[in-house]
Amino acid sequence: MRRSLVLLTTMAAAAVTLGGAAVGEKPGGGQVVPNPDAQFATVFANPLGLEGLTSDQHGNLYSPGRGGNPSCPVFKVPSQGGEAKIVGTLPSPCSPAGLTFDSAGRLYVANADKVYAFTPDEQQPPAAEVFASGVPGANGVAFDRRGDLWISDGTTGQGRVWRAGQDGVPTEVFRVQPIANEVNLVDGVGGVGRDVRALPPGTVTITPTGRAAANTEGSQHLVANGLAFAKDGSLLVADTARGALWRVSLDSKGNLRSATGCDTTFTPNTLCLDNIKVAHPYLEGADGITLDQRGNVWVAVNERNSVAVVTTGGKVVEYFRNGPDPASRLRNTGPLEFPTSPVLLPGGKLCLAHSDGGRRDNFPPTGGEVGADKPNRAKLSCLTEAVS
Repeated sequence: MRRSLVLLTTMAAAAVTLGGAAVGEKPGGGQVVPNPDAQFATVFANPLGLEGLTSDQHGNLYSPGRGGNPSCPVFKVPSQGGEAKIVGTLPSPCSPAGLTFDSAGRLYVANADKVYAFTPDEQQPPAAEVFASGVPGANGVAFDRRGDLWISDGTTGQGRVWRAGQDGVPTEVFRVQPIANEVNLVDGVGGVGRDVRALPPGTVTITPTGRAAANTEGSQHLVANGLAFAKDGSLLVADTARGALWRVSLDSKGNLRSATGCDTTFTPNTLCLDNIKVAHPYLEGADGITLDQRGNVWVAVNERNSVAVVTTGGKVVEYFRNGPDPASRLRNTGPLEFPTSPVLLPGGKLCLAHSDGGRRDNFPPTGGEVGADKPNRAKLSCLTEAVS
């Protein structure tokens, strides 16, 4: 089965420079400057949903379709444009998220409570096999230096992160601190903490004297989303609800070194808040993450329809955000349409997956070029100029 690619362009572009330290940044930190006029080219659009994204060393993109029947295809897409090909399938029902390659070229895809694996083949696309099970909410995936696969629970809000060795048996290593604990529960309702809400779909009543909640919609409870390993071997975890990036210290065997147990109202393996590397409003809705060669962390910020960067010096830069439509003042018309997963290709080419979710800046998800009301549900796009 083959599908044609859609190649579109949007607004004007300017380059970004990675160099010396920015103002207020530690010496040696990779400088990243905002690029509000960035130009994106859509290299693939599809009737199925898309969320996860990874790449190979040849500059090809890989993304699994969501909601297929009787199976979900995994697409291989040339980042420069060309014909997309199916290189494997996942069994239905399927709603795949993150995916990554191992050192042998085998592709691993998080899906519901399992991780599937297969070797991509565009001539005879194989059916993926279960590599690991018992990981409910599996979302982000990343391999460490030892070849162990780390898996985040990016659905249930419990913040769990597992490690699976070559045998595929997962072990829960730690939890990112949930937004609320389980104190004062009555019939499952209660807790102590915060409730972070996205507006819309949540709404508030705005008056001259206040802006109080008008309903209970839009609760954002996801605290362990995208995963990536830094050069020093530490694990970085995107926190969607807090708008934060956690840095988790591990020893050479993959054992946890970061402090846990600071708040006894959570499970004993819950990380202390001191493990947060940075929290910033630019990161609210942080989803997938990837690192450049300097160690800067590029973040797909879905709720803001933006791309942010956490530099090696700890500075947070909003590299690009959709501009508001002059008439509606909404930011849902693109080029970003709820970006979920970023990758940096050789040469500094930044590409993103867009799932067109209906939250915050992308609400309602009827603007732009993809959506449930359009021929294509989701897309992949790339910057037309390298970021470094």
